[in-house]
Amino acid sequence: MSQVLENKPSYQDLEAENFRLRAEIATLKRLIFGQKRERFIPADTEQMELAGFESAKEAPADTEEITYTRPKRKGKQAKAPSRQPLPAALPRKEIIIEPDEDTAGMKKIGEEVTEELEYEPAKFWVNRYIRPKYARPGDQGIAIGFLPSRPIEKGIPGPGLLSHMLISKYIDHLPLYRQQQQFLRIGVEIPESTLCGWVKRSARLLSPLYERLKDQVLSSDYLQADETPIRVLDPMKSGTTHQGYYWVYYDPIDRAGFFDYQKGRSRAGPNRILQDFKGCLQTDGYKGYDEITRQKTVTGVGCMSHARRYFVEARSADAGRADWMLSEIQKLYATERRSRDENLSFDQRLKLRQEEALPVLEAMKAWLDRESIQVLPKSAPGKAIAYMLSQWSRLTVYVTDGRLEIDNNLVENAIRPVAVGRKNYLFAGSHGGARQAALIYTLMANARLHKIEPFSYLRDVLSRISDYPYKKIDDLLPANWKNISLK
Repeated sequence: MSQVLENKPSYQDLEAENFRLRAEIATLKRLIFGQKRERFIPADTEQMELAGFESAKEAPADTEEITYTRPKRKGKQAKAPSRQPLPAALPRKEIIIEPDEDTAGMKKIGEEVTEELEYEPAKFWVNRYIRPKYARPGDQGIAIGFLPSRPIEKGIPGPGLLSHMLISKYIDHLPLYRQQQQFLRIGVEIPESTLCGWVKRSARLLSPLYERLKDQVLSSDYLQADETPIRVLDPMKSGTTHQGYYWVYYDPIDRAGFFDYQKGRSRAGPNRILQDFKGCLQTDGYKGYDEITRQKTVTGVGCMSHARRYFVEARSADAGRADWMLSEIQKLYATERRSRDENLSFDQRLKLRQEEALPVLEAMKAWLDRESIQVLPKSAPGKAIAYMLSQWSRLTVYVTDGRLEIDNNLVENAIRPVAVGRKNYLFAGSHGGARQAALIYTLMANARLHKIEPFSYLRDVLSRISDYPYKKIDDLLPANWKNISLK
C-alpha cells in the first residue's frame, strides 16, 4: 500500500500535465480549424474591458516603452473598381460589325471598341530542316549546309517543347503522365517513358550551369540554409517511399542559390557541402548545422521568424506572455520595414538597428530571463522562451552587421515551389530523379530571383548549350543571360 502511495503523482504534477494537455488540444484545434497564417494584431485592451473581457496579462512593471517616428508609407489611393486593360503586346484580331441598315450617305462619327480575351489550346508543329546537297566540280566532294545543334542529338524534341515540359513539371507542378494526356488530346501520342528520357537528357545538358551556380554560391561569405522533405520511391521495397531532403543554400547579397538533394536529414549533408565555407551561416535552430557553426571561421546567425513562431503557437496557452513578446518582435520588424522603404545602405541599416532594434532586444532579453523561471518548462510558453534563450546569441548577431537579415525567410521562399509540387506529384521516382529535380529547381529559382520569364530562358539556353564554349558557360546563368539574349 505504501508503495502505491509513493508512485501516486503529486497535485503539482497533475496540474502541470493538465496544463500541457490543454495547450496541446488548443494547438490541434488551431491546426485543424484555425487559420494557418501567423499574422499578429495586438489586442485593444480598452475595448476588451468595455466588452466585459479581462485584459491580457500585463508585462512586468519594470519594462520600458520604445517608440520611434517614421515617414508615412505611401499607400495606393482608393479607386473605383475598373477593369485592367489587356496587355498591348497581345495580337489583336479585328472583327468589324456594321449596322444592319444601309450606311450609304452616312458620315462616320466614331466607333465603339469592345475587347474580348480569347484562348486556344497549345499546338505542335514540325520543323523540317531541308539541306540541299551539291556536288562540287571536279569530284571535290559534296557541299551541304550544317545542321544546327539541337538539345537531343538525333532526337525529335525541340528546345521549346523541352522547356514547356520542364516548366509544366517543376513550376506548374504537372506530372509527366498528365502532360502525356494533354498531348494526346491535341493529337500527339508520346509514351511516358520517352517524356521521362527527354527530361533526364535536358537535366544532363543543364548540369554545368548547376555546378557553376553551386560554386558561386559557396564562394560567398554569407549564406542562408534550410531543408524540406521530399518522398522518394524506395527501389528496395515495392510500393513504399523513402524520406529524402532538399537542402537549400542561398546568398542574399548576390541573390543566388542552389538545391542539394540528400537521402536523409543528418548533418552529413551540410557538413560535406559547407566543409570549406567561411563567414556567416543563417539557419533555424536545427542541430544539423551545429558542427559547421562551431568552427572558428563560421558565425552562426539565427532566425527571428522561427523564434516568433513558437510564441504564435503559445498564444492559446498563455496569451499575455505571447502577446507581449509578439509586440516586441513586431517593433523589430518595423525597423526592418523602414530600412527597406527608405532603401538604406548596409551601413545605414546597421546604424538604424543600433538606434532602434538594440534597445528592444535588451528589453526582450531581460523579460526572457525573468519569465523563464515563472513558466513550466514543458508548457508552450516555456518551450518558446527556452528556444529563444538557447538561440539568443545567434538571434542578435544581425544588429552587428548591416548585410545580415533578421530571419531566414528569403531561403524559405525558395523552398515553397517544392512544397506545392509534392502535393501534386507526391514523390520522386528515384534518388536520381530527386537530384534531377534539384537541378531544375535551382535554375528556375534563380530565374525568378532575377525576374526572368522561365520559358524564354530555358528555350534559349537549351538551343545554345550543346556547343556553347565551356569557358563562357557563365553567360548562360540567369544573372548574366539577359546580356547575351539581347545580342
